Amino acid sequence: MSKSEMADEALFLLLHNEMVSGLYRTAEQGDGENGRCITKLENMGFRVGQGLIERFTKDTARFKDELDIMKFICKDFWTTVFKKQIDNLRTNHQGIYVLQDNKFRLLTQMSAGKQYLEHAPKYLAFTCGLIRGALSNLGIKSIVTAEVSTMPACKFQVMIQKI
Repeated sequence: MSKSEMADEALFLLLHNEMVSGLYRTAEQGDGENGRCITKLENMGFRVGQGLIERFTKDTARFKDELDIMKFICKDFWTTVFKKQIDNLRTNHQGIYVLQDNKFRLLTQMSAGKQYLEHAPKYLAFTCGLIRGALSNLGIKSIVTAEVSTMPACKFQVMIQKI
C-alpha cells in the first residue's frame, strides 16, 4: 500500500469517526436521540453509496441478475471503499443476502472484546446506508441491517424488497 493510499484510508477512518462522534455530541447537547443519529448516518451513507456506485459502474457491463450485483458489491465495491473483499457472501436465493466481514475497517480501532459492543451500531449505520444507496442506484430496493457479535467482525443482512 502506497503512502497516499494509507493517507486516504486514514482520512476516511478519521472522517467517519468524526461524523459519528459529532452527530452524537450534537444530540447530547440538544434533545436528539440515538435513533435519530443512526438514521442521519444511514441517510448520509445512502447518498454516498448512490454517488460511488454511479462512478464505479460507469464502464462496467450490465449485470445479469441480483446475485451478480451482490457479487460486485462484495468484491469491487467493498475493495474500493474498505481495501478488502467481503469475507463471506451467503444467500437463501429468496432475496436475503448476508455479507460477512471478519475484520471490518470501521470497527478495528475499537477493542476486539465485547467491551464496546453496545457502541457498534452507530459505527455501522453509515455502511448500511452505503450498501442500500449503491443497490438503490442499481435498481434494487432493500433493507440493510448490521449485526456484531464479536468485534471487529460484523454481518450485514440485505433483504431485497420485491416491487
